[in-house]
Amino acid sequence: MSTKDGFTLAGKRAVVTGAGRGIGHSIALALAEAGADVAVTARTAHEIEQLVAQIREKGRQSLGVCCDVTDPEQVQHMATTLIEGLGGADILVNNAGNAGSHKFLNHPDELWHRMLSVNLTSVYYVSKAFVPTLVNQRRGRIINIASIASRVGGQYIAAYTAAKHGVLGLTRALAVELLPYEITVNAICPGYVNTPMTDASISNIVARTGMAEAQAREVLEKTSPQRRLIEPEEVAGIAVFLAQESSKGITGQAINIDGGSVMS
Repeated sequence: MSTKDGFTLAGKRAVVTGAGRGIGHSIALALAEAGADVAVTARTAHEIEQLVAQIREKGRQSLGVCCDVTDPEQVQHMATTLIEGLGGADILVNNAGNAGSHKFLNHPDELWHRMLSVNLTSVYYVSKAFVPTLVNQRRGRIINIASIASRVGGQYIAAYTAAKHGVLGLTRALAVELLPYEITVNAICPGYVNTPMTDASISNIVARTGMAEAQAREVLEKTSPQRRLIEPEEVAGIAVFLAQESSKGITGQAINIDGGSVMS
């Protein structure tokens, strides 16, 4: 199939981390719908198996590998397996991540290290494993799922904010360094998204404040001028856009999708 048939990513091979649920799941399906073959990774085997089956039902090639992206040895094994399985890679989506909060007074060191490991160091490990293939091909797309916390500070999320600011810094550094190889590197910065990770944040608010669940959800919705959570399919649409050949002039950018709370 060609781009004339509406499959703008026909013939492309994509890898999505943290694809078991939420944003990563939606991105993997959207890339497949756009014509790409998609390999996926996450820590939970049954989620990956179900997603691989969904992608194959769309007529695309797919395979999955369980991987803890904070472990460099597991990451290297995952990259080797997926690159061999797809016959290469054209698009890398660094989506794996997690959130955690605590006031800075008596902030746990464990939370600091965990937030940096899963949200920032993982992007370094995965990118490092896939970049040689992209460089050898002299083309590629790297799309990092950052956060609106990459752009502004946030109360009680010092570690998460620092990690996500780091993702944006790494995005810009790689965009400069990989420019000669026709590899673009961009970040998507969502606000609160309607995903299991946000559900966990709502549960945390309920546990700490005694609010009703609906009230806690409304608190997060009101962080957006649109008074709603972003849907994961909205983030997936931006990822597909950035992966296209027509987006080759966009690199080193951070695209906000937060209902207008941060305008820059």
